[in-house]
Amino acid sequence: MKALVIGAGIGGLSAAVALKNAGIACDVFEAVKEIKPVGAAISIWPNGVKCMKHLGMGGIMETYGGPMRSMAYRDYRQGETLTQFSLAPLVERVGGRPCPVSRAELQREMLNYWGRDNVQFGKRVSGVEENADGVTAWFTDGSTAHGDFLIAADGSHSALRPYVLGYTPQRRYAGYVNWNGLVPVDESIAPAEQWTTFVGEGKRVSLMPVSDGRFYFFFDVPLPAGLAEDRTTLRDDLTRYFSGWAPPVQRLIAALDPQITNRIEIHDIEPFDKLVRGKVALLGDAGHSTTPDIGQGGCAAMEDAVVLGEIFREQTHIESALREYEAQRCDRVRDLVLKARKRCDITHGKDMALTQAWYQELKEESGERIINGLCDTIQGGPLG
Repeated sequence: MKALVIGAGIGGLSAAVALKNAGIACDVFEAVKEIKPVGAAISIWPNGVKCMKHLGMGGIMETYGGPMRSMAYRDYRQGETLTQFSLAPLVERVGGRPCPVSRAELQREMLNYWGRDNVQFGKRVSGVEENADGVTAWFTDGSTAHGDFLIAADGSHSALRPYVLGYTPQRRYAGYVNWNGLVPVDESIAPAEQWTTFVGEGKRVSLMPVSDGRFYFFFDVPLPAGLAEDRTTLRDDLTRYFSGWAPPVQRLIAALDPQITNRIEIHDIEPFDKLVRGKVALLGDAGHSTTPDIGQGGCAAMEDAVVLGEIFREQTHIESALREYEAQRCDRVRDLVLKARKRCDITHGKDMALTQAWYQELKEESGERIINGLCDTIQGGPLG
């Protein structure tokens, strides 16, 4: 049996490894000639870390996952601590630690694990065709590939999603712009082993530790889509949007390098009722494009892969296996997309009364309520 995997990002490589572990050969195709990760880093919560371990790639997380041992929210004007607490109770309850990791390192190490030479680059898919013998993928360079089934892990702009769904869903602008990048750890900005977030005005500034003594940072600002902003105006834009914010925020703006800072308009897509058509299945962002507000996009793709692999260990009838994959994943990924959307709206001031109420709650937060919410999300994954 052979699978075609379209996409060599986190989802595609996780799926290829999972299927290979189940005894299925995989041909992996990637549209670009060189993968340049979108975004500087990614938070892999313990459900994702467990998936990586299950797939045999746990060493990547141990080596490159940042030492995030506590969490704090701070007031935007004075930088006063609203709440601060250890993540040790979370680690104890769920049996693993969160691992914020540089996207470039994660992508590189996953590619190395699979085998860079085992990925066919520069292969942009243009269509798919099924028949009794399996699935044929067509690429824009005129070539084709044939397999018994196909996993479409070709991202939030998936070319194969319309084939599976029977329509082309619209991406939904979530209402805010995110700037993100990496800077050396500076304890005058935030503690080295803490996830620190400054909040106010429906905006946020956040720092997470990743490997090699670096912070992954991001700024969120509610804005209209399509503003004419780029790297040449980036520092001035952030200085304007965060005028009056606490000194650590100003130090972060001064420390970042505009040439390696990303600016992304955040979108999601309404959850789908299906992930499979015949012998073609959507996986990762192709199947559930979410905002990053609960840090579960990458984790969900890893979960998809684990479930897919385990099902194919148990049964070899392709269409039945893919229907079972769909049955096990649809509700879970819908829940994650909608949870992220709800958190997005509260964080970014869609209804400022609710956002102000959240700021007030943070002043009375012991950490228990936040950890309970994180545990609920984490333990809803396939590995508990």
